Amino acid sequence: MARIPSEVIDQIRSAVDIADVIGQDVQLKKQGKNLMGHCPFHQDDTPSFSVNQEKQFFYCFSCHRSGNVFSFLEQLHELSFPQAVAAVAKFANLDLPAQYQEGGTGAPANRAHDQFYRVHTQAAKLYHHILVNTPAGQAALAYLTKRGTTRELIDRFQLGFAPDLDDQQVLLEYCQKQGLDYQFLRQTGLFIDRASGELADRFRGRVIYPLRDERGQVIGFSGRILSKTPPPNTPKYLNSPETPLFNKRRTLFNLDLAKQAAREAGHLTLFEGFMDVISAYGAGVKTGIASMGTSFTSEQVQVIRRLTKQLTIAYDGDEPGQAAIERSLALLEEAAPDLAVKVVQLPAGIDPDEYVQKYGAIKFRDYLAHGEESPVDFRLAYLKKGKNLEKQSDLIAYLNAALQVVAKVTTPVGRNVYLNQLATEFQLDEASLQRQLATLAPAPPQVEQAGAAPPAAPGPPPPVAADRPPQVVDRAERAAQLLLKYYCYDEDVRYQLDASPDFRFPQPGYQQLFEVIKDYLAGHERFAPAAVMDQLDAAGQQRLTQVERQLINEEEKDRVVADCRRVLGEGYSLTEAIEEKQAAIQEASMIGDADRLVQLTSELVNLYQRQQAMKTEEINQ
Repeated sequence: MARIPSEVIDQIRSAVDIADVIGQDVQLKKQGKNLMGHCPFHQDDTPSFSVNQEKQFFYCFSCHRSGNVFSFLEQLHELSFPQAVAAVAKFANLDLPAQYQEGGTGAPANRAHDQFYRVHTQAAKLYHHILVNTPAGQAALAYLTKRGTTRELIDRFQLGFAPDLDDQQVLLEYCQKQGLDYQFLRQTGLFIDRASGELADRFRGRVIYPLRDERGQVIGFSGRILSKTPPPNTPKYLNSPETPLFNKRRTLFNLDLAKQAAREAGHLTLFEGFMDVISAYGAGVKTGIASMGTSFTSEQVQVIRRLTKQLTIAYDGDEPGQAAIERSLALLEEAAPDLAVKVVQLPAGIDPDEYVQKYGAIKFRDYLAHGEESPVDFRLAYLKKGKNLEKQSDLIAYLNAALQVVAKVTTPVGRNVYLNQLATEFQLDEASLQRQLATLAPAPPQVEQAGAAPPAAPGPPPPVAADRPPQVVDRAERAAQLLLKYYCYDEDVRYQLDASPDFRFPQPGYQQLFEVIKDYLAGHERFAPAAVMDQLDAAGQQRLTQVERQLINEEEKDRVVADCRRVLGEGYSLTEAIEEKQAAIQEASMIGDADRLVQLTSELVNLYQRQQAMKTEEINQ
């Protein structure tokens, strides 16, 4: 693969707004000059992830991740740089010439992932071709058509069929013709090991549902048995096993398409099965997702929470469906209490797929829009299951459980509404229910009374929960950051430093950053931090982000620049530098910042070496 020219990289980066790309993975809201959201790189209860649209870079105030549009995709989706460039080009509808697309280059891990992606993409195309173009796929095509799946939906979701032929392993033979070796094919999860040691197609005799990641890449498959009389103990659905690409606890079916629709609709819709999602999509409900045929997981909740603030659960109204809703609500309450949740129960005995076929798309959309109920309403009804409320013992048990649910309602008005509902339904004294609820519900905020002392002035906001400890910055590092900020945006300062051939930053990391910035400005009229970040590693990107965060004052420019140069130059004694570095190391050690400790220790060693060199020169003189 040829190296991508800098002008091509600049063109692709300039063709997109970083907020639009990041917005596919993170829900962003305007806050001051920047956009803020929950950081996708760590558990972030308070939004600490900032996107600067003007300068086209991101920064997390908690875990300190930073970078431009390419490095965001590299870090979040574990892409190589060429892959990230290709992904942004695709987003911008630009054609990246084939010679610049990654083939055999990059880190070994990326090359292995590329090979996994390629074989899954090829398998999906083969299964789809068999379904729609060969006699072997006719029975499966008839099954899908009978279920109301149009050819448009079959193509959109790339549905396929894996034939069960005694004398032929279709996918295995195809992969072997591509020169893929035995050990690699075993790792893909596409095959099973026979007792003889030979491989066999895993999904034989099944309708194939490709499973895609958030970027739309095929990472696995789910196969539904087609035979009406399969062998005993044959599972109805069979998923790919865990592989380097596929993790069923994190994967959500159709998330790549649904997250785009969710940005417009403001919510995602959780269905039980793949066909429910596909039928809903055909009916115009494009926010649908589904778990992998297993229980809803906390990992999937975190993925959803990162993309939207509202989730609609649309499960069957039968007993298994209601039990699944209750489990999902309990998980959401624990893992994402800030996520707004609505419940839609379809009529008992009919799933979304069947509802669309029976009543049509318009009535289905209308049912979803007007059949919503709150989690509290659902739970109050669900708690009645299996109880005879004519019996006093069952009624008391139900009321105790119902009050536990009402106690979690956050607003006093909401609690009163549900208490009134319970009192009316069972002809009870509402005051009695209120007294019992008071022992369960959190105390309401106190109302200020006349003559009472005024409330204390609000203090600073609570500190953001951090995934990494706060960064330790000594005086010399702050001086380096300020001086570089002036250098980037002030021509006079730029001329001063460029005219001083002996000037160097004492910190190797900032000297390296200075050289990259200097080279960039030699060929560009204006400084663009997002462009420079392409030439930096993660540590360099973080330093540049810290530089960008510095505030400069034109009126104080001469004094500040002189102070910075004094601190960094001959006026900054090595003894003072060593003492400050030792203090910074002690502070980093106390707060447990291991990465920072390594960096500071390296810088201290450099200072000791410089001090020793100066002593040697003095002796020689």
